[in-house]
Amino acid sequence: MADVNRGDRPLSPHLQVYRLPLTAVMSILHRITGTAMLVSIALVTWWLLAAASGDEATFKFADGFLSGYIGGFIMLCSLFGLCYHALNGVRHLLWDAGYGFELKSAAASNIVVLLGAVGLTALGWLAWIAI
Repeated sequence: MADVNRGDRPLSPHLQVYRLPLTAVMSILHRITGTAMLVSIALVTWWLLAAASGDEATFKFADGFLSGYIGGFIMLCSLFGLCYHALNGVRHLLWDAGYGFELKSAAASNIVVLLGAVGLTALGWLAWIAI
């Protein structure tokens, strides 16, 4: 039977002890944004089906939700997720080709992806409100 007396042995460190590197956080965020875009796809599909159904009340409800504050915020977050996921996907393709594994270039690509995602989101939002 295993010795359950842990009095003299050190405890194994946990995630709360260590600070995750930015590359690890960005990898986790890449997975989260990929999954979260399914919600966006479902909302846009709901809007399109409401428009195609021919029922004006159904479309008004869907359109009112997506063009309201909550729906607009969800779509803005979805746009950021799409931009981030796409840019980080390009970075992963470059890594698959063998480029950018040095510590300095990996750290620089973290910043480029984050700033690029914020910039593209801002451009997309500005283009949307200009319409």
